[in-house]
Amino acid sequence: MTRARAKGMLRALALALVLGMALLAQMSGEARAVQPDEVLDDPALEERARDISSGLRCLVCRNESIDDSNAELARDLRLLVRERLVAGDSDKEVVEFVVDRYGEYVLLQPRATGSNLVLWLAGPIMLLLGGAIGWSYMRRRGRASETPAQALSEAEAERLREIMKE
Repeated sequence: MTRARAKGMLRALALALVLGMALLAQMSGEARAVQPDEVLDDPALEERARDISSGLRCLVCRNESIDDSNAELARDLRLLVRERLVAGDSDKEVVEFVVDRYGEYVLLQPRATGSNLVLWLAGPIMLLLGGAIGWSYMRRRGRASETPAQALSEAEAERLREIMKE
């Protein structure tokens, strides 16, 4: 590889790195998908809406909150949350309304109740079970008596010497 080509590749890599960092900087922080026409006039209600929508999953984008998503469905959900808050619902009532309408999948942190409880407990139970099996195996292995290997008989030793000469 020539020096000029290596220098060009290094520049391209540096440019890609700078652009990637700029993109990450733009996406982080307060750069949310909430549009100015969605923002409520009352700052307290707007903050409640942001708190609620940060815990709701965008059904299009999967593991992205509706606050961070640019999908049309996320916008509809943000507007729905704000509409319910303006109507006087509590935070819990708003979340319940959205869950009743879209199912528990809409929650970024599923509740640890009902059938979800099995999923929440399966990991720790499997870890404890695996640890118990490993501990049991190591304990049995330590108790196993190792029988010392018997020395070769004179005839076996002679035969081994013959094989080694060949």
